[in-house]
Amino acid sequence: MELDFINLTNEEFEYFFDKFSYFFDKIIAYLGLKDNFYAEINIVDNEKIHVINKEYRGIDRPTDVISFAFNDYVEGETTIVNSQINVLGEIFINFERAKEQAEELNQSFDREMCFLFVHGILHLLGYDHMTPDDEEEMYGLQRKIFEGEKL
Repeated sequence: MELDFINLTNEEFEYFFDKFSYFFDKIIAYLGLKDNFYAEINIVDNEKIHVINKEYRGIDRPTDVISFAFNDYVEGETTIVNSQINVLGEIFINFERAKEQAEELNQSFDREMCFLFVHGILHLLGYDHMTPDDEEEMYGLQRKIFEGEKL
């Protein structure tokens, strides 16, 4: 498992690399996956994610997390194939929205950032929440992954 951690803010978030690596390993083990996975994690602010959300999703507002899965087949796009490593894709986590949500949910900022990371990784692995059944499966996995975690 390999993570590229890119902090595109002026804040100090490097300590999340270890936390995200821990959860990345936990997800892979929980799901029983065997590939050598790679993902890029970008920490951004409201302004940056707003631009991304508008450009790629057509939604003119900031959001908390956006995932770009490289293994999803999209007609007309080139598929990335590497026999040595399974390149999952990119995740953009908005630390400003994570702070707001942590306060709203009365939980720690670290827990919310890790929750958004897990959510993004599950998207990269093909999970979604577009239907009630898919939502139940994805959020159920998130709950199981966070079971017993103290953040």
